Amino acid sequence: MIKKRDLFECTSLYELMSDPTILPFVRQKANSADEYWFMTKQLMEEEEKGTVISRTIISDFGQPIGTINLFDVEDGAGFLGTWIGSSFQGLGYNKKAKEQFLQEIFFELDIQTVFLRIRKSNSKSIRATEKLRYALKANESHPSIYAEVNKTEEVFDLYYIPKDLFHLVLMQQENEEEQAM
Repeated sequence: MIKKRDLFECTSLYELMSDPTILPFVRQKANSADEYWFMTKQLMEEEEKGTVISRTIISDFGQPIGTINLFDVEDGAGFLGTWIGSSFQGLGYNKKAKEQFLQEIFFELDIQTVFLRIRKSNSKSIRATEKLRYALKANESHPSIYAEVNKTEEVFDLYYIPKDLFHLVLMQQENEEEQAM
């Protein structure tokens, strides 16, 4: 479902990212496949320094279909950025990729809090985030971070995922699955 980034996948990911319904919501925009390759290489170098965690989302057939990243990693927290090619949206990849990524960063890489800044105009991402039982709206609970992400203009809603709540929800899901059997 997710894997470490690889430069060989850049061309196919660039094609998916270039879709006009995807590009406005991507944090690291590129104007060409070569520029995307260069940006990905930089991202991989930043991961080695510990300021970013980046993975490729892959389909059930091993095809790269999007990316999931934790940007601005500092003091056990960072900002989540995810995009999936439009032809792969609505197939459950987003939720599966998020859960796998969150398990890795919370339990293997010692991240404590994940923030999500979502454009208020991006109703699709807001709906997807609000379906996650472990994501909480943070506009009021984290006013300084909310003000920082909206310093020029109020365009983002802020959400956060605390490690403890994510772990609790995972345990509840496992119990529900066991009881269903």
